[in-house]
Amino acid sequence: MTRGRFITLEGLDGAGKSTHLEWLVTRLRSRGHVVVQTREPGGTLLGEKLRGLLLAEPMHLETEALLMFAARREHLACVIEPALVRGDWVVCDRFTDASFAYQGGGRGLAREKLSLLERWVQGDGGEGGDGLRVQPDLTLLFDVPTGLARQRMVGMDRALDRFEQEQGEFFERVRAEYLRRAKDSCGRFRIIDATGTIDDIQQSLEEIIAIF
Repeated sequence: MTRGRFITLEGLDGAGKSTHLEWLVTRLRSRGHVVVQTREPGGTLLGEKLRGLLLAEPMHLETEALLMFAARREHLACVIEPALVRGDWVVCDRFTDASFAYQGGGRGLAREKLSLLERWVQGDGGEGGDGLRVQPDLTLLFDVPTGLARQRMVGMDRALDRFEQEQGEFFERVRAEYLRRAKDSCGRFRIIDATGTIDDIQQSLEEIIAIF
């Protein structure tokens, strides 16, 4: 059986990626793929409990990173890896790139510590490629200036979580780390100009998945 494909969506809070997630999943299903839609942190019963803690409770930075990767290990074991083995496609709202961007770029956790956790949780794939057993086949980075992202957050009809409440300088660092990851990704990332209209963005997505 052919292994499934793994697509992740990344970007600043307020970049608009969640707006296009349902559209992307529906579009892929219309092409005949069985698609598992999921998110991080979360995706499992345990992961959703950890998500509640991570988004609400103050904690030490290393505790935050370890909980993120603990939720990810459960997510991989229970949802993502079984789906890929079945030949299903997985579309995930955030994955490890978010940990490098938020805990690394935003909060300043050493990149080396995150890389160790990444290899431990996602598996050592040996020589060749990126060296990881499980890595997204495609990452869609919804990129938008931090000022615009913050403006969009203001209009949300819900309380902001503790990440969304951070200041502008934090999100500048998050965005810079996302763009660094994209530059070093050997083609895994596709950067989406998230300042455009919904129609323009979906046209860009259509062009990407048409050749994926």
